[in-house]
Amino acid sequence: MDDVHSRPTGVDDTTVEALGELSKALETIHRVRGHLYSAHQLIGGADLTLDRVVTLLREAGHDTVADRVEHELLGRNVLPGRWTFQIMEEFDDGYYAAFQEIERYARDTLADGRRHIYEAEMKQRRRTHGLAGHEATPH
Repeated sequence: MDDVHSRPTGVDDTTVEALGELSKALETIHRVRGHLYSAHQLIGGADLTLDRVVTLLREAGHDTVADRVEHELLGRNVLPGRWTFQIMEEFDDGYYAAFQEIERYARDTLADGRRHIYEAEMKQRRRTHGLAGHEATPH
C-alpha cells in the first residue's frame, strides 16, 4: 500500500470506518450535485423550448393558450424568487461547501489528511497479491 493511503499510527478501526462512511456520504453529495445540474440544464432547455411552443400556437391561431404559456410559464421561477442557476449557487456555496470542508476537517484532524484509508485497506484484503491486474499501486 502507498504511504498516501496507509493508516497513520494510532488510528483505530472505528475511526477508519467512520472516515470511510463520511467519504461515502460525500460521494453521494457529489452525485446529488450532478443531479441538480442535470435538473438545471433540463429545466433551462424546457424553458427555451417554450419559445417555439408559443410561436407554433400563435401560427395555429391559439393566441389565448399561447398567451398563458408565454406569460405564466416562460421564464417562471422554479422556486420562489429563484431560477435553477440561483438554486445551484446556493447549494454550491452552502451545503455542498460545508460538507466538503467538514469532511476535509475530519480527515485532517483524525488521519493526517489521508483519504480513502478504508478503501485502500479493503483493496489490500481483496486483491490477489502477485497476480497481474491486482497490483497495490500503479508503479
